[in-house]
Amino acid sequence: MKIKSKLLIIAGSDSSGGAGVQADIKTMTSLGSYAMTAITALTAQNTTGVSSIIKISSKEISKQIEYTSKDIRPDAVKIGMLHSADVIDSVIKSLRKIKAKKIILDPVMVTTSGAKLINRKAIDKIRSHLIKKVELITPNIPEAEILTKIKIISVNDMIQAGQKLIDMGAKNVLIKGGHLKDKIITDIFINNNELKKFKNKKISTKNLHGTGCSLSSAIATYFSCGKTLKKSCELAINYVNHSIKSSPNYGKGNGPINHLSSFKLEKKYL
Repeated sequence: MKIKSKLLIIAGSDSSGGAGVQADIKTMTSLGSYAMTAITALTAQNTTGVSSIIKISSKEISKQIEYTSKDIRPDAVKIGMLHSADVIDSVIKSLRKIKAKKIILDPVMVTTSGAKLINRKAIDKIRSHLIKKVELITPNIPEAEILTKIKIISVNDMIQAGQKLIDMGAKNVLIKGGHLKDKIITDIFINNNELKKFKNKKISTKNLHGTGCSLSSAIATYFSCGKTLKKSCELAINYVNHSIKSSPNYGKGNGPINHLSSFKLEKKYL
């Protein structure tokens, strides 16, 4: 398989391999692209929860971004966990320095198991500065509620929250509807010119660890290869759904999805 594009991941590490940088790398690789990383935090975690978090300094994060990109220029950037306002400022400055394009932001705030990953100042900085610097923001419902201060209990609420994020300066928004109790999951893609609803049957499973990370990475991958942003969202949603359906059922808690769901080996390698 020929490598299609190069991507830079700015996110935290998940020692269990299901989310964070590890999920990002697996997603991008399985979809045919080359992944580079700038690690923002080290976590000790498994499918049942997070044991500890070690935060990387903003200076070291910037070094990773700039030194890596100086040698291999990324075609797109995926941003995940940014734990402080200082880190967000440094990342914005470094991305401007490397003239980064096609930036996808997954505003990671809380893990699937409920562990809080960023502080209030960082949330305010995302709201006031970072969402204006990226091409797409991909919050789930709890994250959209935090960013917009709108209580979301329906698809119409999701649309309202998406429009508020656009009013706040976001160019494009994909709000993920998996937290609603409907049997059909509706994801909302919205910008100043259009509104698109992606609908899929909800899959009954506990193996959803890292779905948000994987989705934003898949979007970044398809987008880096020349697909439109809306088409990239559609393809990424399909990829994640296939990965959920074929999840390996590892661990005692919220297990990982199958990132290899799109990967095919020639018979001679089997």
